[in-house]
Amino acid sequence: MKVKVEVFLRSDVFDPQGKAILNAVHHLGYHKVGSVQVGKVFILDVEGSKEEVERQTKEIADKLLANPIIENFTVSFL
Repeated sequence: MKVKVEVFLRSDVFDPQGKAILNAVHHLGYHKVGSVQVGKVFILDVEGSKEEVERQTKEIADKLLANPIIENFTVSFL
C-alpha cells in the first residue's frame, strides 16, 4: 500500500527557505503570491491492513521523518 507523508514547519516557526523563495517570486514580478511554505514529501510502500499501515506510518513520521518540536505531518493513502 502506498502512503504519502507530507512534512511542513509549524505555522509559528519561521521558514527561511519559504521567505527566500517568496522574495524571488516577487522579484520575478509575481506580487500576488502572498506566502510560500517549503516542505518535504515521502512516499512509502508499506504492507499490512489499512489501520496497521496508517499506525506504522505515523510512528515512522513521528520518530524519523519529522521533528515534532517544529514540524507537523500528514499521512494520506495513494
